[in-house]
Amino acid sequence: MHTVAMRTSVTLDQDVYELAMLCARGRGITLGKAIGELVRKGQQARSSESISPGLMRAPNGMLVFKPQGRVITDEMVKAALEEEDD
Repeated sequence: MHTVAMRTSVTLDQDVYELAMLCARGRGITLGKAIGELVRKGQQARSSESISPGLMRAPNGMLVFKPQGRVITDEMVKAALEEEDD
C-alpha cells in the first residue's frame, strides 16, 4: 500500500467523469481525491453488503453458490456410466 500520493493517468467513461467532477466541485476537492473517495466508498459498501446465506464471494469477487452435499468425483461418474452400459 502506498503512503504517498501517486500520479497516474486514467481514462474514464464520460458519465463516470461527470459524476466524479460533480463530487469534486461540490466538496471543494480535486478530481483525484474525489475519485479516491468514491472508490473507497464502493469498496466499503461491497465489503459490508449482506449476502444471501446460500451464496459466498469467491476470491475474484464473484458471487457463487456455497458448496453443499457431497462431491462427485470423476471416478464416481465413470462408475455410473459403466453401470448404465451393463
